[in-house]
Amino acid sequence: MLLRIASRNLRGVGVNELLQGEAKFFSTNSNTLKRLAGKVAVITGAASGIGKATAAEFIENGAKVILADVQHRLLESTVTELGPDATSVHCDVRYEPQVAAAIDLAISRHGRLDIVYNNAGIAGSLAPSIVDLDLDDFDQTMAVNVRSMVAGIKHAARVMIPHGTAGCILCTASITGILGGLAPHDYSVSKSAVIGLVRSAAAELGRHGIRVNCISPHAIPTALGIGAMRKIFPGIGDERLAEMTDSAGELAGARCEAADVAKAAVYLASDEAKYVSGHNLVVDGGSTVFKRLDLHP
Repeated sequence: MLLRIASRNLRGVGVNELLQGEAKFFSTNSNTLKRLAGKVAVITGAASGIGKATAAEFIENGAKVILADVQHRLLESTVTELGPDATSVHCDVRYEPQVAAAIDLAISRHGRLDIVYNNAGIAGSLAPSIVDLDLDDFDQTMAVNVRSMVAGIKHAARVMIPHGTAGCILCTASITGILGGLAPHDYSVSKSAVIGLVRSAAAELGRHGIRVNCISPHAIPTALGIGAMRKIFPGIGDERLAEMTDSAGELAGARCEAADVAKAAVYLASDEAKYVSGHNLVVDGGSTVFKRLDLHP
């Protein structure tokens, strides 16, 4: 029956017209599919690395983005590069009022807030052993990597709940929060805490329609990552350090890049993930799913 109706409706329509219409209907061109169209986002640590890559992907997918960072000159350069849908705000995430102000800017400038991505972080003390760990350095790492994300979730919820926004809150965690021994203690502990924070916040905020998730990437040779590697391996050039970082992966023929995390963030922030909350999306090429037994008989 449906085929007969379709056949009658298509009489007189040329083959080329049909093919063009079908191509238009199934097009995956980024200009026609805006997965974040109409949404407003705030991203911390957005001047470079994962934050910058995510801001670019969000804008490409139709969002307007507030980029928050403490690196003022680099931030301004990034915003200029990304164009009119990007807005900068100076934000030292160690200070709650500055986190709150970045989130409030989204409302004052765009009248809404849909996405908050708590991405800012530091590599930590890089102490080789817990015996060498300075607890003041530990507190500093926790302030940037955990306390700031608590502040980001707190103030995102403060805005989203009364506005009735079916919002999305994201945090950058790490595979070092899943497996011990991959990074110094303060960094590993901070990222493990982020994963726990996301679960705790998701348990409460789901009743308001707010989803909370995190992303745990493999090591990526961003400025942050290379800077940390430079301190661990002094005297080795940045290009070689990047190669060393990439070689730590397990998935043949691929390496983890900031764009991979950005695309994961687009998915989690989009309506495609409307029923995903409390989840840690691991982007590591399978590195954390096994441990090699290097046995030599």
